[in-house]
Amino acid sequence: MGEFTINKEKVLQALSTVEEPDLKKDLVTLGMIQDIEIGVNQVRFTVVLTTPACPLKELIRKNCENAIHEHLSPDVEVIIKLTANVTTTRHTGPLIPGVKNVIAISSGKGGVGKSTVTANLAMALHRSGAKVGIIDADIFGPSIPVMFGAENMQPTITPKDGKNFINPIRQYGIKMMSIGFLTPPDSAVVWRGPMASQALRQFFGDTDWGDLDYLLIDLPPGTSDIHLTLVQTVPVTGAVVVTTPQKVALADAVKGLSMFKQPQINVPILGVIENMAWFTPEELPDHKYHIFGTGGGQSLADKFDVPLIGQIPLVQGIREAGDDGRPAVMDTNPIVNDAFMDAAEALAQQIAIRNASREKTKAVEIQV
Repeated sequence: MGEFTINKEKVLQALSTVEEPDLKKDLVTLGMIQDIEIGVNQVRFTVVLTTPACPLKELIRKNCENAIHEHLSPDVEVIIKLTANVTTTRHTGPLIPGVKNVIAISSGKGGVGKSTVTANLAMALHRSGAKVGIIDADIFGPSIPVMFGAENMQPTITPKDGKNFINPIRQYGIKMMSIGFLTPPDSAVVWRGPMASQALRQFFGDTDWGDLDYLLIDLPPGTSDIHLTLVQTVPVTGAVVVTTPQKVALADAVKGLSMFKQPQINVPILGVIENMAWFTPEELPDHKYHIFGTGGGQSLADKFDVPLIGQIPLVQGIREAGDDGRPAVMDTNPIVNDAFMDAAEALAQQIAIRNASREKTKAVEIQV
């Protein structure tokens, strides 16, 4: 093999032929290539992904290797380090300055498993290496404390810069705040709308969230003043709508989707997650029984021209894990793990695409 010279310019030139599959621009233009080091017949560099949950990371790695071998030399050793810096389009203001993305998780009606989906998405994103928090804004049935085995925990207060800040509860690596932490678990408290809205504002303005890549908001079912409070208080990156395949759930989900798309609210819809998409018995993992119908989530996604980012099977272990105080993703059932990891990766992917292609979100200004 003849002598050849490798330098940083040639490496960048070669890598400028590699396209980021979602963002449709090359890695060099996107600033994703860093720390190029040239050794003897060796090239090292870092690719900075837009999320640690990137489902295409191995494809990107392979394409980078191929580009170096094709444009420089087939014999050079290519060592690639993959890291991630989660993107954001939030205007960081005085509220939650360290939070990159606020994601609203909503459903048109109750009983579709929205809180279960929120808890497991959060856990799956955390497992990928992201920093994740949850705000449980479901005043009618705050279930996040139960699902994380934290219903008897009380948040502590820390003074900082002359102001008292609430420290979110930490469980399994997730930071969380819930209306459930503010009331004894066995007492039924009737929350009026203004009280609940004030509590939600405190979860943003008076809570020390630190640095988070994703803050998931578990919203009450339907549409309510809690939804308006959310979009008025902080810039929301996007919304996810959870539904089941049943017609009645889909009809209600349409109302939820329509609310976020109203011109004065205009929160991007990141996608639809179809929960209870089919029933799979634990002892027959290859069987799918479509007991609630089929294709509902896809038709809803098609109608609004948004992606179907997840289909979660109905598996007894998901409910059992939630009742036992841990998200099901923490167990070893591959059917459950794969479904939630795929959904979390697809969500992270849609957030990265949204942050690259749409303008920054501002908090909504509605005169009520």
